[in-house]
Amino acid sequence: MEENMAVNNNGWKDKLRNKSFRDYFPIIFLVVMCIVFGMMNKRFFSWNNFTVILVQVVTLLVSGMGATFVIMTGSIDLSVGSVLAFSAVVTALTVPRFGVFAFIFAILAGALCGLINGVVFAIGRVPSFIATMGSLTALRGVVLILTQGVPIQINDEKFLTVFSGRSFFGIPNTAIFMVLIVIVSYIILEKTPFGKEARAIGGGERVAELAGIKVVKTKVLVYMWAGTMFGIAGLLQSARVLAATATLGEGFELDVIAAVVVGGTPLSGGVGGIGGTILGAFIIQILSNGMNMMGLSPYLQSIVKGCVLVLAVFISIDRTKKTETK
Repeated sequence: MEENMAVNNNGWKDKLRNKSFRDYFPIIFLVVMCIVFGMMNKRFFSWNNFTVILVQVVTLLVSGMGATFVIMTGSIDLSVGSVLAFSAVVTALTVPRFGVFAFIFAILAGALCGLINGVVFAIGRVPSFIATMGSLTALRGVVLILTQGVPIQINDEKFLTVFSGRSFFGIPNTAIFMVLIVIVSYIILEKTPFGKEARAIGGGERVAELAGIKVVKTKVLVYMWAGTMFGIAGLLQSARVLAATATLGEGFELDVIAAVVVGGTPLSGGVGGIGGTILGAFIIQILSNGMNMMGLSPYLQSIVKGCVLVLAVFISIDRTKKTETK
C-alpha cells in the first residue's frame, strides 16, 4: 500500500513538473491583479465590492460556458451579444403574461438561435465565422424591430425577486444560478460522451469521424447548448437591469471569446476547460472593476484592457499549435 501511495505521489509530482508557466499564468495574473488593485484602493477587498463583481461577472461567465464548448470544437460564435439581447427581449415581452415562467421562453429562444447557427454551419457547411456573423446582424435587426428602439421595462416583482433578488447572506440569486450552471457545464464537458466528443472534434475532425463520432450532429448540439447558455445570460441580464434594450449585449461577444481564450482554451480547439473559462471571466471582470475604482476614463480603460488581454493571450497560448478558426 505504501508503494502505491508513493507511485501516486510521484504521479502528481510529474504532472506538476510538466506544467509550464503558461499553464499557471491565468491564476498568477489574477492574483497579482487583485493585489495591485487592493493596494490602490482599500475598498477593493470589501464584501460590497465582492458582491458587485459577482453580479457583474454572471452574464459573462454564463455565456462563457456556452462559448467554451464552441471554441473547444475549433469553431467560433460571434452571435453571443445578439442572442443575449433577443432572449432578453423575449423575456421582457412574456413576463407580463407568464411571470416567473417567462424563463422558459428565454431559454427556448436561445436554443432556437443556437440550432439555426448549428444547422447553417454544420449541415449547410457555411464557415462558423460567417454563419454566426450573419446571425449577429440579423438578430440585432429583429431586436430593433421588437423594441422599436425603446426599452421594454420588467416590473413583475415575483420575477425580479427570483432572478435578481438576494439570499444566503446577501449573495445575489444570479450568482447562485451561475454556480449551478458552471457545475452542470463541468459535468457535461468532463463526464459525458457529448463533452468528450466535442473536445475530440477540436482535436481533429477527421480522426473523430474515424472514431465513430457523429460530427455533424455533435456540432449542432454544441451550438444549441451555446445558444441555451446565451439565452439564460439574456434572461439574467434583463432581470438585473429591469429591462430589455435594443443595444443590450452589443460587442459582448468579444469579451466572451476573450474570457475563454485567456482561460486557456485556444481558438484551434481540442484543449481547455470550464476551470480556465472561470479564471478568464474573473480576470476580465476584475480588470474592469479595478479600473473603475481607480477612476480611469472609459477611453483609457479600453486601451489598458486591450493591451492586457493581448499580453495574457500571448503568454498563455500554446503557439506550437495551429490557431486557425474553422
